[in-house]
Amino acid sequence: MKNSTNLKAHLCIFGAAAIWGLMAPIGKEAMTHGITGLDMVFFRVAGAAISFWIASLVQKVFFPALEAAQPKPPKKDILKFAGAGFFAIVCNQCCFTVGLSITSPINASIVATSLPIFALISSAVFLRERITLMKVLGIGLGLSGALMLVLGSATANNAKAGNILGDLLCMTSQCSFAIYLGLFKNLISKYNVITCMKWMFTFSAFMVAPLTLGGVAEIPFPEISAITWAESAFVVFGGTFIAYLLMARAQKILQPTVVAMYNYVQPTTSTVVSVLMGIGIFGLSQAAAIALIIAGVYTVNRAKASNS
Repeated sequence: MKNSTNLKAHLCIFGAAAIWGLMAPIGKEAMTHGITGLDMVFFRVAGAAISFWIASLVQKVFFPALEAAQPKPPKKDILKFAGAGFFAIVCNQCCFTVGLSITSPINASIVATSLPIFALISSAVFLRERITLMKVLGIGLGLSGALMLVLGSATANNAKAGNILGDLLCMTSQCSFAIYLGLFKNLISKYNVITCMKWMFTFSAFMVAPLTLGGVAEIPFPEISAITWAESAFVVFGGTFIAYLLMARAQKILQPTVVAMYNYVQPTTSTVVSVLMGIGIFGLSQAAAIALIIAGVYTVNRAKASNS
């Protein structure tokens, strides 16, 4: 039973990482056709908040037994969701989305591979997770593979250079999310996914509103193409609602270090999509990179199993 639960958790975080891997090229495309980075942040946070409250209502109406079985968070925990939302959503999404809008998707993918490093430090500080040589080795393998993959893709496609400010913003987003993984794991583990996410996104919506509403009001809505709206919808409902739902489900079971390791799936997904679209080349270097990424995830998981 425990193995089955762990497998589902791994599948959830893999799915979330794969969806996030698609967001860089799709989101970048939308943000070059009339939607700014801050506009996209508002759409993501507000759209997800509404989606999770609808999901909560559906659960209450159609699954009353499941709803009754869930503990109701006291006021102090509801306030903690505000802190969790700040690190996991406000800071993470503002920095990454705005950073992506001014740098290249390739650079954003490279920077995203730094999450396991920050998560390892965060787990050591907040959860007293022991840093073993095998965990360091696993992170090193995964980081090497991800860098090989995205750098090889950039060379093959003659991608334009990124922007240092955008790269730093993307790096900050990874650090913020790592703090969330370590600092709020115990809080997230106490409640079901929908309860956690609806409160986190609700608080986050109020936090980002002052920064984003002015820009949203100035969007030339009639001039935005249907394709751009479809790309934005994917970012909001796929990359935010579905992905965060899957991520939170996995976070309840897996250690932050393991959750962060699946971040290496993002550049893998981006490269596979590029190949399918005919804008990337899959060769020996790409195959070697994917092998290193898989080996990194496997090594960290083995390290966790040997310590339990």
